[in-house]
Amino acid sequence: MKRKVAVFAVLIGLVAAFAVFAETSLPLYGNAAAKADNALTIESMLTYAIQDEYLARAEYVAIMAKFGQIAPYSNIKQAEEQHISWLKDMFATLKLAVPADEAAKYIHAPGTLKEAAQAGVQAEIDNIAMYERFLAQPVLKDPRYASVVDLFTLLRDASKNHLAAFQKQLQKY
Repeated sequence: MKRKVAVFAVLIGLVAAFAVFAETSLPLYGNAAAKADNALTIESMLTYAIQDEYLARAEYVAIMAKFGQIAPYSNIKQAEEQHISWLKDMFATLKLAVPADEAAKYIHAPGTLKEAAQAGVQAEIDNIAMYERFLAQPVLKDPRYASVVDLFTLLRDASKNHLAAFQKQLQKY
């Protein structure tokens, strides 16, 4: 009988552990979701793009909350606001629903400014790769989506500028 109770207790513990894991496990978001998607559409690319911009903005807000209003984070946060605005305009133009900003669930402020700069470098590298992948999609050859191509090109090029700013910041450490 004691053995049955012990086995039952272990099973209950495993179920509880799985339930906790299931609650804390978040779905892929932004660039990470884009990497995993093998069937990109205009809507999914725009969704991943705005999610990634939401993530960047939330990251810079968290960094500034911890370390103060410092460059390049304050400047790039403003740029992210503009990128989000452009993406929202594109959603409206294409009559698509704008995804909710859930980025705060995914953000953890870095421990140091060096870690923040390293994270910024990697985020921009990933962001550039995401936009390069989007721009290579056959669906974007359709002339109806020329404005989407222009927007993704603009966002990719902005990420290249942000990458340079974070690399410069990282050289200080």
